Amino acid sequence: MTLDEIDTPAVLIDLDRVAANLTRAQAYATQHGLALRPHVKTHKLPRLAREQMALGAVGITAQKLGEAEAMADGGLADIFLPYNIWGAAKLARLRALHDRVTLSTTTDSAEILAGYAATFTREKPLTVLIECDTGAGRCGVQTPQQALDLARAIAAAPGLHFGGLMTYPPRGGEDATDLWLSGARHLLAAAGLPPPVISTGGSPGLYRAHQVTAATEHRPGTYVYGDRMQVAIVVADHQTGEILASIGSAAYRADQRQGFVDMTTALRSPGSTLKPLIYGLAFDEGLAHPETLIDDVPADFNGYRPQNFDRQ
Repeated sequence: MTLDEIDTPAVLIDLDRVAANLTRAQAYATQHGLALRPHVKTHKLPRLAREQMALGAVGITAQKLGEAEAMADGGLADIFLPYNIWGAAKLARLRALHDRVTLSTTTDSAEILAGYAATFTREKPLTVLIECDTGAGRCGVQTPQQALDLARAIAAAPGLHFGGLMTYPPRGGEDATDLWLSGARHLLAAAGLPPPVISTGGSPGLYRAHQVTAATEHRPGTYVYGDRMQVAIVVADHQTGEILASIGSAAYRADQRQGFVDMTTALRSPGSTLKPLIYGLAFDEGLAHPETLIDDVPADFNGYRPQNFDRQ
């Protein structure tokens, strides 16, 4: 099949580029004594996850329970879920997955921990890491003392095993992250609970991960495709409409991308332009969540029927 024969839209992956990205990241991690546990949410392909494992990864990271189940179906046997699993139905699925693979997950609250403790047993305990907010302001305990309190609760639960600490650090915040994690590690060790794993993550800081000296593991994701990145940003005054700043995209000499293409001025459909703003308003109003699924089906809004460009 040639490019002319491929129907659009289609996702094309340059496997040589992917292989180079995977090899480079694994070599960096090995050089600096870091375990690599790649995040699969970017590619979602067991094939690529198996390639990452063959290069030396210690396991994989999956953001959602469904992703982890699919990876287990694809033969991946060591999976970390850095997400609080809540509710009887999902906890039942978590336990079923735990019976199939080596599984670890995370918590940042006593409420989540209680669900794990009620689900798992001494015969096959669940490994639980504590999520720590080291400055990104996403999720996680706020202080090393809170991490110690949760670690003690995990260690006291018969069906759980304390697996260590994990974080998603702020971009460029390696020094602050290292200070936070080092302090927590010393506090936990002094209490007789040294963290077996200290896991940090992210592709933006992948090649600075060695600066977080307390970390033993790194979880990059987009690096699999991320040898080149593209961005288009417009900063506008929402009252006057004045454009304050504009970044268009690739450089003028970006031959791989046919030079400079200013995506801030490129013609786009109204829907594509408005989507980020509509989603943001929906999040603010509590009408949607980043994990909300919206069906792409015909709709009628009091006689207005949105159509695609093909009128379908």
